[in-house]
Amino acid sequence: MKIYYTDKHLLHSPAKELHRGEMITPHEAPHRMALLLDGLAKHGFTKHLSAPRHDISCITAVHRSDYVAFLQSAWTRWKAAGYAGDVLPMSYPYHARRAAPPQDIDGAAGYYSSSADTVVTKTTWDALTAIADCALSAADSALNGSAAFALIRPPGHHAGAAYMSGYCLLNNSAIAAQAMRDNGAKRVAILDVDFHHGNGTQDIFYARDDVFFASIHGHPDHHFPYFWGHTDETGEGLGHGFTANYPLPPGTAYDKWAQALHAALARIKASRADALIVSLGVDTFELDPISAFKLKTPDYADYGAHIAKLGLPTAFIMEGGYGVAEIGDNIAGVLKGFSGG
Repeated sequence: MKIYYTDKHLLHSPAKELHRGEMITPHEAPHRMALLLDGLAKHGFTKHLSAPRHDISCITAVHRSDYVAFLQSAWTRWKAAGYAGDVLPMSYPYHARRAAPPQDIDGAAGYYSSSADTVVTKTTWDALTAIADCALSAADSALNGSAAFALIRPPGHHAGAAYMSGYCLLNNSAIAAQAMRDNGAKRVAILDVDFHHGNGTQDIFYARDDVFFASIHGHPDHHFPYFWGHTDETGEGLGHGFTANYPLPPGTAYDKWAQALHAALARIKASRADALIVSLGVDTFELDPISAFKLKTPDYADYGAHIAKLGLPTAFIMEGGYGVAEIGDNIAGVLKGFSGG
C-alpha cells in the first residue's frame, strides 16, 4: 500500500472555530495528523511518499474557477478590509442565492461557505494544493495497479463545487475521482464511510452517470450536515440511480453498519465501476468526540477486507476522525484488512 503524505498540511492551522455557541480550538487540527502518524507507525506504515505537483486544472475540473480564486485571495482581501483573525464567515445566503457574490470579503466568505467551522488562514491555499497533489497521486497509483492511501488533512468531502463546509475546502475525493475519469476509467465509484454524509461529493456528481456515489452516515435528522443524505436522494437527470445513501441512527454498532456496507458494495459492483475511491473517515469509532456510532477497532480491518473483495483499483482518501489515540490503529486496520494483512 503506497502512502502519500505532505507536512504542508501544517500550513492549515486555524486558531478557532465556532461550535455550538462557543469559539473553541478546532477539532480538525494538526494534532490529528500526529495521532495518525504515530498510530500507523505502530503497525509498520512508516514509509511515506511525496507527491509531485499537478496542474491546477485538476482542481478546477471539479471546483468552479471563481471559488478557487476566492480561496486563493480570501486572506489578502480579509486583511485589506481590516478584519482580525482568520477568515471566518458569519453571514450565509438562505437557500437560493444571487448569481454573483458580494464584493465585500465578509459577504463573499459567506457566499462560498455553508458552515461556521470552516476557516481560511494565511497559508491555507498552500496546504490545500499540496494535499490535493497527494490525493491525485493516490488516484494515479491506483490506476497503475498499486492501491494507495492519501494521508491528508484537512478533509474534503463536505466541500462542493463552489463552497467550503465542515472543515473541508477542496474536495480531494472528488478531485481524485475526476482524475481517474480523465485518465481512462470509464466509471468511478466513491464509497464514503465517514460518519458524516459526504454532501459536497454528492452535490458535485449528482447529475452524472459516470461517477457512482454511496455514503454510509449518521442520519441527517440528528447529525451534520443535516440537510443531505436521505435515502430518497438518488441522483437527478443522467445521474438518477447513481447516488445511494444509507443513513443510520445514533448508537449504530458494527453489525448494522456492516449491513449497510454490504448493500453499498453490492450497488458499487452493479454500477460496473472500474475504479474506486474510498472517502475514509474513521469518526465512526465508538470514542470519537463529535460522532455517534459504536464501531470498535477490530471492525476496521473487517470492513477493509470486504472492500478488497470488489477487486477494483482503489485509492483511499483520508477524511474525518478526531481527537482519539486509536485513530491511527483504525486507519491501519482498514489498510491491513484491504491488503490481506
